Amino acid sequence: MKRTPMELAAIASAAVPGLTPTGVAGVPDDAADFESALLVDDSGKQWRVRSPKHPDASMRLETELQALKAFTPAMRAELPFQVPHIAGTLRHGELCTFVYAHLEGSPRELDGLAAGGPEMVRELGRTLAAIHDLPPLLVHNADLPSYEANEFRQRKLNELDQAAITGRIPAHLLRRWEHALEDVTLWRFHPTVVHGDLHEDNLLISAGRVSAVTGWTDLRVGDPADDFAWLLAATNPRFAVDVHDAYLSARADPADPHLMRRAALAAEFALAQWLVRGVAMDNAEMIAEAEDMMATLDRDLQAEEASAAAYLAAQEANRAAADQDPTGGTDDSDRYDTDGFDDSEDYNDGETSDDGVDGRDPRDGELSDEDHLAGTTPEELVAEVHPGQDLAEENPRNTVSASRVPAEDTETSALPIIKSD
Repeated sequence: MKRTPMELAAIASAAVPGLTPTGVAGVPDDAADFESALLVDDSGKQWRVRSPKHPDASMRLETELQALKAFTPAMRAELPFQVPHIAGTLRHGELCTFVYAHLEGSPRELDGLAAGGPEMVRELGRTLAAIHDLPPLLVHNADLPSYEANEFRQRKLNELDQAAITGRIPAHLLRRWEHALEDVTLWRFHPTVVHGDLHEDNLLISAGRVSAVTGWTDLRVGDPADDFAWLLAATNPRFAVDVHDAYLSARADPADPHLMRRAALAAEFALAQWLVRGVAMDNAEMIAEAEDMMATLDRDLQAEEASAAAYLAAQEANRAAADQDPTGGTDDSDRYDTDGFDDSEDYNDGETSDDGVDGRDPRDGELSDEDHLAGTTPEELVAEVHPGQDLAEENPRNTVSASRVPAEDTETSALPIIKSD
């Protein structure tokens, strides 16, 4: 049964003795799982209410309760942002509604964060670094999942098998994902504490700072790349790599050259996860939405690959013509910028770009089949799909964009990014 903000306010009053709401408004949340409201009490403080729609969503809130209890006062004091406190709960049968105490700040849209300039970039990099520097003991004490790198990769392979069984994944996408997941070099990462559901709605901003991080329902030890996927959907193509650079500056660990590729793959694979979830729930709308987005993604990727092949064929023809012309000629490829993040960065004979990733000039040779399956392209192509419903958890969250991320031994990898609405 759908609850109105006023009904959520009444639940909050029952869950927190002495709470007297004087104002209430709905707030964005994972629409498939929760109903949420923001309350204002008679002293001007704000309270957030999250009410689950089904038992699985209620279990996510129970998981967050475990996670928040595991944050010791010392851990909270060392973080550059606040972590929520649960002020009260109220159970209705299998479902438990949670009320969160006041936190300073409010969320901003992703492009609003990207427009915040170098200061916001540093804030986000510092926030991500602080999360990933949390002690793994936090996760273990909360009895939450912990994955080594190969365990994490195997888990993704199992999810791919589940998606393939549906018979609804385009064959081209299946081959692409299988190739990426079987590339063991891509998955040699150092596991860290991971927020697991990081996006702009779970960041509160106050006075140009990240004042609080919320939504700890998916806390785990795993791949730090998962916390970067949401950044890659920003309209500004440089934003994600700038935040990544700030993140590296704030951490002592060596740079992971594959992190951004895995982040983009995580965003892309969310479409398959959303499909599998829709099939499990027998939700025709979710299934149709996932199929539509994957079909669009598949068309865009194949168009990129065809464009890449045409470009390389033209370059080969230019080289052949130059070889036959003793007077030489002009090669327009000298002016071709293959860096999807920054027009000032070129791939020059394998030099390392400022994001720490080795590049290869596409003029050095044709793309192999493996390069194509990895989504390699020398062109900047962006495609957007705008479905009409908010999604949740592995939910693609309303917009899919084909973006580009650095690869270790290819020009770039064009993997679609999930954008939050």
